[in-house]
Amino acid sequence: MEETIAGTESAQIPQQRGESLQETAVRYAGERHWDVFPGTWLEVADGVLLCSCGKPACAVPGAHPTREDWATQATGSATVVRRLWSMRPTASILLPTGRTFDAIDVPETAGFLALARMERMELTLGPVTCTPDRRMHFFVLPGAAAKVPGLVRTLGWPPASLDLVALGEGAYVAAPPTRFGSRGAVQWACRPTPANRWLPDAEELISPLTYACGRDR
Repeated sequence: MEETIAGTESAQIPQQRGESLQETAVRYAGERHWDVFPGTWLEVADGVLLCSCGKPACAVPGAHPTREDWATQATGSATVVRRLWSMRPTASILLPTGRTFDAIDVPETAGFLALARMERMELTLGPVTCTPDRRMHFFVLPGAAAKVPGLVRTLGWPPASLDLVALGEGAYVAAPPTRFGSRGAVQWACRPTPANRWLPDAEELISPLTYACGRDR
């Protein structure tokens, strides 16, 4: 899903190619049984691409919640999801963590290094996203947020010394093809497939992720 963005003097909202945001969100809920909720969206004001939140310096334009109680809005009902996006078709697709999955968040450079090691180790991966702000999110079973710090210590690293964090209850990730302003769209590094419907435990992936983050410091 590649889009071209015009210069700021003639900025346009990038056009979605392929499946609509609504159909994609419905598929996440219906096929993967993930809770989803709509976030902010992109708007053009005076020829400039801006986040619907109205903040000129928004850190993740078009890719964050619209309300503080977003967790209560998240739903796994395909019917409700379809209704939510019919009200705002261009809303970003956000997935709460701590429910059907947690996510291990690492820098992109470390993530791709870890992916290569995991392939050599023949590890079974869940879905993995790559974001325009150069982060990667490895989807794992819920509960990772509570035990990842201890697992990292067991491997000989103080958790605070590595750019690695597990996102659990109260956090969220942006799902493809959500855009971060003009920086591009979230993409799948490992797509959701029938083969990775059953997610790995954090313990299965933490060693190559920790090694890669240690190399990336």
